[in-house]
Amino acid sequence: MKNLRLLTSSLLLSLLILSCDDATSTEDSLLNTIAESSDGSESFSTESGSSTTPSGNGNGSEAGLVTAAEWNDLDNWTFWKDLLETEEFTKKPNYWNFHNLNRISVQVKTETGDPVNDKSVRLEKNGTVFWETKTDNLGTAELFVGLPQAVSSVAVEEYVLLVDNKVLNTPIKMFNQGVNEFVLGSAGSAGTKVELAFIVDATGSMSDELEFLKEDLLNVISKVEQETPSLDIMTSSVFYRDVEDDYLVKHSGFTSNVETTLEFIKKQSADGGGDFPEAVHTALNTALTELQWSNRARTRIAFLLLDAPPHNNAIVIRQLQEAIAEAARKGIKIIPITASGIDKETEYLMRSFAITTNGTYVFITNDSGIGNEHLEASVGEYQVEKLNDLMVRLITKYSE
Repeated sequence: MKNLRLLTSSLLLSLLILSCDDATSTEDSLLNTIAESSDGSESFSTESGSSTTPSGNGNGSEAGLVTAAEWNDLDNWTFWKDLLETEEFTKKPNYWNFHNLNRISVQVKTETGDPVNDKSVRLEKNGTVFWETKTDNLGTAELFVGLPQAVSSVAVEEYVLLVDNKVLNTPIKMFNQGVNEFVLGSAGSAGTKVELAFIVDATGSMSDELEFLKEDLLNVISKVEQETPSLDIMTSSVFYRDVEDDYLVKHSGFTSNVETTLEFIKKQSADGGGDFPEAVHTALNTALTELQWSNRARTRIAFLLLDAPPHNNAIVIRQLQEAIAEAARKGIKIIPITASGIDKETEYLMRSFAITTNGTYVFITNDSGIGNEHLEASVGEYQVEKLNDLMVRLITKYSE
């Protein structure tokens, strides 16, 4: 797990620095942040007013400066439902045609109470599959009815819930009635494979950060190579722009050699874009269909780093709906990481991506002073963390 920390400290944090707006020179911002500390150490303030000293790699391109926070709407469901009743958010589901309030939660355990990982869970009606997903390492699965359109009420007795092709013999509960518990005779083994994909907006606003990213990656690769991974970590990456740019999407498939992914990222440059929306739907489709996700894995995570929404038209929205349903079917948690530049429509959509794939939402904060102004997320009380520590914590949580 120590190698996992080194890997995510280098790759994930660097990618997130990339996603900050380039209006502020990254290297200058980092030097200014360091200079502002009277005792020569770097620090940032948290919500509680405390400070944390980042740990870095010992040179000018230091990891651990960008700050971020996590908010899990699945764990704060009443808050999410109440938020959608507010004037600011009430029209967002119709804007994107993403409706996720009809939630069915499943917990799968063995007879001894151990969580069962990577088992198929399906919701069917008259032989038609309405939602399919897989349990995660905690034995949980989340299913939804009526994602493309609002459904005011669900005749849940018309549906059948299957876990590992076995029918749940008790009546199905919607989430407001409780969690559907399912017991299997044995857990089986999901193995040690951890698949991590990094989907990155590479439009012109990223140029200054991308150059910093290359220098940062050169420094951290040597540290990653010094450790033997405790898990079978597979990495891949997708870079995307928009239509009429030099390219629409580029990708590097899954590999156990992290240097392959890092070399691919180092060769990328930021350009194009222009208008606000970008080709998020194309990037997701590439990540889901071209990266060759494993049928069996301990965890599958796709980090989606962006500072702009997808295009809002009927064709794109339909492709987004299909992509999210496919991610859920494959057991891929989508964890969006939003940087400066997003609006509330984008925040809603990214949180919906996380909800429907049993993921969580991450947003970069202003606490580090790096990048332009970041949108204040419409969430409850949260803890500001160093970005690399936050990402390590999430990967560890979903890989244990």
